[in-house]
Amino acid sequence: MSQIHHGKKGVLRELDAEQVHALLRNRQAVLIDVREPEEFEAERIPGALLFPLSGFDLESLPLDGSKHVIFQCGTGRRSAQAAQRLLESGRTEAFHLGGGLKAWKEAGLPITTLDPSTGRVLHGRL
Repeated sequence: MSQIHHGKKGVLRELDAEQVHALLRNRQAVLIDVREPEEFEAERIPGALLFPLSGFDLESLPLDGSKHVIFQCGTGRRSAQAAQRLLESGRTEAFHLGGGLKAWKEAGLPITTLDPSTGRVLHGRL
C-alpha cells in the first residue's frame, strides 16, 4: 500500500513493489534508478533508467508528463531524496519505491543481474 507524505512543496507518494510493478507492466510509469553505475550493473529492475543521485540533473529526466516518474534505489533512502528534489523544483507530486530494490526482491519480482563468473547479463522480465 502506498504511503503519502505531505510537505510544503508537494506530495511524496511512497509506492510498494507490487504497485510499481503494476505501473511498469501497464506502461504507466518510468522507473529511475538513482544508485551508482556499479550498483546498477550488478543488479537492477528490468527497464529501469540510470540517473545516479551523485550527479542528479532534473533537466535530463524524462518528465514529459505522459507517465509517472518513480525513483528507486537500494533501500528507499536515496530515492526519497530524489523525489524530494523533484518536488522542490516545482512539481506537486513525486513517487518513489519504498524499500527500494531490497523490497522489490523480497516481493519475488524479476531483476536483471550480472553473472560475475561469465560477465553475462541475466535478464529479468516484467
